Amino acid sequence: MKLKFTFGTRDIEFNVKFSNRKTLAIEVETNGEVNVVAPMEVLEEDIIKKVKSKAKWIVQKQYEVRNINVNKISREAVNGESYLYLGRNYTLQLILNERSKGIDVKLFRGKFIVTTYTKDEEKIKAALEDWYREKALQKINERVKYYSYFFNKKPKSIKVKEQKKRWASCTSKDELLFNWRCTMAPAYILDYIVVHEMCHMYYKDHSKEFWNMVSGVMPDYETRRIWLRDNGIKFDL
Repeated sequence: MKLKFTFGTRDIEFNVKFSNRKTLAIEVETNGEVNVVAPMEVLEEDIIKKVKSKAKWIVQKQYEVRNINVNKISREAVNGESYLYLGRNYTLQLILNERSKGIDVKLFRGKFIVTTYTKDEEKIKAALEDWYREKALQKINERVKYYSYFFNKKPKSIKVKEQKKRWASCTSKDELLFNWRCTMAPAYILDYIVVHEMCHMYYKDHSKEFWNMVSGVMPDYETRRIWLRDNGIKFDL
C-alpha cells in the first residue's frame, strides 16, 4: 500500500507493509524510497500522522543517501590501490601465481598482499571480502567480550553478513548481526557500532531510554555516530 502527505512544498510518498510487530518502523532506502512497517491494527490516518511527525528526519535521510550515491567510492583490484582496515589505508600488492589453486589474502608490513592465479577483479574482490568477513567476526567478538562488563545480558549469537543498509542489527532474539564492512572503520567507531547493538538487546527502538543507555557506556557516542554518518561511504571494496 502506498500513502503520502505534504511537508512544506514537497509530497512525501511511502510504502506500507503490515506485520505482527508492536511498533511502527520507518526506513529510507539507498534510492531514497521510504518504507514503513506498521502493526496490523493501526489505522491509515494514524500511520500518516506518525510518519509525518518524522518528516524532517525523512528528508534529511533522503539527502544523505543522495549524497552517498554521488560520492560512493569504487576501488579497483589492481596494484597500488588502497583498502581500509581499522581506519588505516593499506596498499594492495598482487602476486600472480598461475599454479596457485586459490587466492590468498594477508596483511603484511603495511600492505594487502594477494597471491592469485587470476587477474579477474571480481574474484580478487571476493577473496578480499572473505578476508574482511573473517577479521570482522574475530574483532567484533573481541569487542563484544570487552564491553560485556557493562551489560548483564549476552547476545544469543554474533554473526557477520552482507548488509547494504545497516552497519549492524539486533534481532528480537538478541542475535547481533554485523556488516562485514565494519572493520574498515577506525577501532573507536567499530566500538560505537558494537555498543549500539548491545544496547538494542534491551531496547529494540531508538527511544530516549536507548540513547541514555548508549551514553552511559560511551559518553561521546554522538561524536562517533556523526563520524560514521559522514565517512561511512568510504567503507566498501
